[in-house]
Amino acid sequence: MSRSVVDLYRYPVKGLSAERLPVLQLTRDHGLQWDREFALALGSTVFDSNHPEPLDKGFFLMLRNNETLASLETHFEPASGTLTVLRSGEPILSADILSDVGREIVEVFFADYIGAAAKGRPKLVRAGGHKFTDASVMSPVMMKAVSVVNLASVRALEKAVGATVNPLRFRANIYLDGLNPWQELEWAGHEIRIGSLAFRGLERTPRCGAVNVNPRTAQRDLNLPKALMNHFGHTDLGVYVETLVDGELRLGDMLTDRIA
Repeated sequence: MSRSVVDLYRYPVKGLSAERLPVLQLTRDHGLQWDREFALALGSTVFDSNHPEPLDKGFFLMLRNNETLASLETHFEPASGTLTVLRSGEPILSADILSDVGREIVEVFFADYIGAAAKGRPKLVRAGGHKFTDASVMSPVMMKAVSVVNLASVRALEKAVGATVNPLRFRANIYLDGLNPWQELEWAGHEIRIGSLAFRGLERTPRCGAVNVNPRTAQRDLNLPKALMNHFGHTDLGVYVETLVDGELRLGDMLTDRIA
């Protein structure tokens, strides 16, 4: 099997559903456009959009603590700023989240939807040059990193646990196939090329309880960090990479080399 890109995703709002795309627009300075651009901060969280500081994901609504988020499907249209929320395929909310009024509509909806776990009315936050990636607290480079998952590693995990594991549990931007299992864990500190773009491996991606939530059912039906440790001696699946050149990544683009 050729080593190639089989799926591409972005997550405009941290913790909400994936958007499958045929092309990702990537830049060296900003990483993936519109990925983790917004977040729903807990009502108790202090976040200054004029002076943003990276915060641990526990300060926001997220699947690890708020699995009911997986029952919602969301779509964001950058041109209009419109966020659409669907449940069971039916639209239940549409708002311009680039406007004050639209953000208020979304905040009120999620306060009601999440309940007491939201710790008050959530705040839909955004800040120029800031991304709400899980790795943002590590460094500015990690904040704009994109995440890669090797589907062969997912299949190895499936075999170990004896159950189907939906790759969307791992919320990656780039899904590759045709590699050996766990090959991606060797990329930290190395350069790789996918299609016309060059990337540098940064860090292996450690997995938390968020991956225990089935993105189709919103149920916690597996303990994957424990399974990874028991069967493979680590809790990592996937790798963060830094974009080294501006350009587009497309479905079908080939992984052509690895440079020491």
